[in-house]
Amino acid sequence: MAQHPSWNSVYEGSPPWDIGRPQPDFVRLADAGKFHGHMLDVGCGTGEHVMLAASHGAEAMGVDVAELAIERARAKAQQRGISAMFELGDVLHLDRLRRQFDVITDSGVFHVFDDEERPVYVNSLRSALRPGGMYYLMCFSDRQPGDWGPRRVSQAELRAAFVDGWSIRSIDPAVFAVTIDDNGAQAWLATIERL
Repeated sequence: MAQHPSWNSVYEGSPPWDIGRPQPDFVRLADAGKFHGHMLDVGCGTGEHVMLAASHGAEAMGVDVAELAIERARAKAQQRGISAMFELGDVLHLDRLRRQFDVITDSGVFHVFDDEERPVYVNSLRSALRPGGMYYLMCFSDRQPGDWGPRRVSQAELRAAFVDGWSIRSIDPAVFAVTIDDNGAQAWLATIERL
């Protein structure tokens, strides 16, 4: 398994993906009524997507491995008067939450895993998403020029990762809003159903 940076240390500063608001594509999904019921945001960071879902009526929870991010998320939710849950936890072991969700969102988590970890992550998602539930995934795209930033993901890699027990409804070009580039970063936005 690949060694990842200490996610907690990343939040000692201000990571480029922590833009202080939800990703615009996730706002569009929420406005379209896609964030409902019991919803989980994996790798929730400082909680913007969890609070977005909660403000649209979902019973929303976020999980992240970075304690600092969870602390910030809880403080922001309290400050904004939004009822949402934030748990310290590993997205590779979502079964430890001992519950299933109607919707799972992933903004920038899938692309951090190497080839060995991806099946572990997909199985972890399966353990937490009820049959018929929807998974909305936004990941770094192979359309992004240059070699800075996270690993690029192709549509073919997404299709290969979500084969057994999943139905890919769509994979559309998207843009990650980031603090270090006004043009953002090229992404894929995938809508995937658990069968």
